[in-house]
Amino acid sequence: MRVSLFTREVIPFFLQLALLGCAALGLDAILHWQDAVWIGRYLGIPGVLLIIGSFGYSLRKRKIITAGNPATLLRLHEWMAWAGSLLILVHAGIHFNAILGWLAVWAMLVNIASGLTGKFLLRRARTRLEETTKQMRAQGLSGAVLEENLYWDSLTFDAVRQWRAVHYPITLAFTVLALGHIVSIFLFWGWR
Repeated sequence: MRVSLFTREVIPFFLQLALLGCAALGLDAILHWQDAVWIGRYLGIPGVLLIIGSFGYSLRKRKIITAGNPATLLRLHEWMAWAGSLLILVHAGIHFNAILGWLAVWAMLVNIASGLTGKFLLRRARTRLEETTKQMRAQGLSGAVLEENLYWDSLTFDAVRQWRAVHYPITLAFTVLALGHIVSIFLFWGWR
């Protein structure tokens, strides 16, 4: 039975976003129910630390660090960024009194959507290229003919791999807004 593209790619994308939203709402509701809303105020700190920790994958990919398996670090990046984002969303709660904080939250949400889009697009493009290559090899095409027939598919795959050119500026915007929010907290905190 062949699974449709919608079922295989689009639904998991939206489920991951919906799960993040529902988990944030659920955790925030539990804190309100337990009269422990004050805890949410401090969840931004471990959330930011998890997101910072998730950059290990990027450092490994750029060979700034050499430790770690890139595939394992990618999974860890995805998990830590998701968990950190969850804590930051609970930290933000439904309080609309800090415009800089909310700009950072929106940039974070766009960053999450960008990361998930890249993940699913890249996986889809890689799968399609591998399936097409396999089909053409099964037809007995020679290496030169195979390369010629796959030219546009491989060019498309290379273009999709460049989605990071969009993801990086979004990540930078989130980082700058988050740092601005953190600095403003330290500047205006009631240090008594």
